[in-house]
Amino acid sequence: MVIDAGPPGEIRIAPSILAADFGRLGSAIEGIDAETDWLHVDVMDGHFVPNVSIGPPVVASLRRYSSRFFDCHLMMSEPGRYLEAFQQAGANGCTVHVEIGGTASLIEDLRSLGLRVGLAANPDTPFAAVAPFLSDVDLLLLMTVFPGFGGQTFMADVLDKVEVARREVALNELLLDIEVDGGIDVTTAPRAIRAGANVLVAGSAIFAQPDPLKAAGALRTAAHDARQ
Repeated sequence: MVIDAGPPGEIRIAPSILAADFGRLGSAIEGIDAETDWLHVDVMDGHFVPNVSIGPPVVASLRRYSSRFFDCHLMMSEPGRYLEAFQQAGANGCTVHVEIGGTASLIEDLRSLGLRVGLAANPDTPFAAVAPFLSDVDLLLLMTVFPGFGGQTFMADVLDKVEVARREVALNELLLDIEVDGGIDVTTAPRAIRAGANVLVAGSAIFAQPDPLKAAGALRTAAHDARQ
């Protein structure tokens, strides 16, 4: 299914299903659809990160409940083996980590499958590691926690890297989204937006709240207010 991600640079709310009730994922994502731009799907292999989550079959199942852009974050040591499976399952974009190497080849594979290309960097990975690939990708994901588990504390030091990335995007007139993931809520989201991020991944701040739809709406309001 081809779903447009929307113009680069616009603020987008991307709820992370990692924090949702896996026993009722379908109804959980339907319940926040009105405040959802992208749906963030965390895929963990138990090797690159110390946790295991979902795979292509779950992505395919979720397609019945959402027509949103599926933003699949592949926290995997060998994502290249599974790109086609995720594409066939209904992923619209896949993000791989620069730390695993083979980045140029993975970008080429993603393009050949018609997937939107994302590149991720962990909090302690320097900007220099992703800089050579900025003109070749559609999305730069700068992790604001170490990946693997939800509910972690936002790492404000990463905002310096977000600012550098946004300057490079502007300087080179790139059509690139900058995404942050980890500890994003109504307090940290404005800081990320002001630093230059435009895609906000939030899990616990949405799905762990009494009213997830209202929480997602509050996050959107906080993000837009920060851009004024």
